[in-house]
Amino acid sequence: MTPRGPLRFGPISPAAPGPLYEQIVTAVKREIASGRLSPGDALPSVRALAAELLVSLITTKRAYEELERDGIIFSRQGLGTFVAETGAREIARARREQARASMAQAVRDGRAAGLSDKDLIDWLKKEL
Repeated sequence: MTPRGPLRFGPISPAAPGPLYEQIVTAVKREIASGRLSPGDALPSVRALAAELLVSLITTKRAYEELERDGIIFSRQGLGTFVAETGAREIARARREQARASMAQAVRDGRAAGLSDKDLIDWLKKEL
């Protein structure tokens, strides 16, 4: 399958927060979450991505290994690396969990600030 639109794995920078391989992991997950990569879509080879991002092969390989371990991508010897069927679902599930955790924290913060449940609900409705 062909990806929709240009992929945006970069920029990856030593000046950005987090190790370079984690920045690549985040970038791949972002591309999947945005719909620019779908299950079955091919990813660049480790060598091609390393050259594109100006990082070492080891860094790119480590990122791909982590993504594969998490079930986001899979590799086939001689064929390449692809987005796993479960990859998009796992990313969506993680994002929903993060949203739920953020909302729970907002409720705790609001209560600590003296807001009533009605105030919190009204504020949420305004945000929606």
